[in-house]
Amino acid sequence: MRVQSLMPRFPVPALNLPLTNGERFVLGANPGEPFDLLVFYRGLHCPICAKYLLELERLAPEFASRGVQVVAISSDSEERGKAMAEKVKASGVKFAYDLSLRSAREWGLYISTSRGTTSIGIDEPELFSEPGVFLVRPDGTLYYGATQTMPFARPQFQDLIGAIDFAVSKDYPARGEYTGAV
Repeated sequence: MRVQSLMPRFPVPALNLPLTNGERFVLGANPGEPFDLLVFYRGLHCPICAKYLLELERLAPEFASRGVQVVAISSDSEERGKAMAEKVKASGVKFAYDLSLRSAREWGLYISTSRGTTSIGIDEPELFSEPGVFLVRPDGTLYYGATQTMPFARPQFQDLIGAIDFAVSKDYPARGEYTGAV
């Protein structure tokens, strides 16, 4: 099995997921201008995810002031998705759940198997996706993407804010788009 990366400037896979607030997130239906920030996380069982999402929630007003819609996404159940949203006291970040592993793979995310109970006493699901962070343009094309095979060393949200400011002010194009022979 080979994991396929998404290509900048090309359309990303569709997303239509339930949100913990009872609404739905449909990618492209009401996009942020200039981007949607999609943060795929491992699930409630991951203490590193909780810390990462706390920082995202803290910076949510900064993203909102730039017109960026922020959605945290996992393959967790509704109950676990709501528990994570409550854990980080989500108000600026939307939390989506029930991401299928097939969809996770379409997004180029890595899939892991359970190792049992984590250090915080929560069982890992049998299978779950590893982290990924994506900026998607309103036209549904990828601007930026980063995926991890581990919960460690993720893109820092403060750095993304600076990158968004630069990209918007300089009309900087998405890079990594070349698909020809090398």
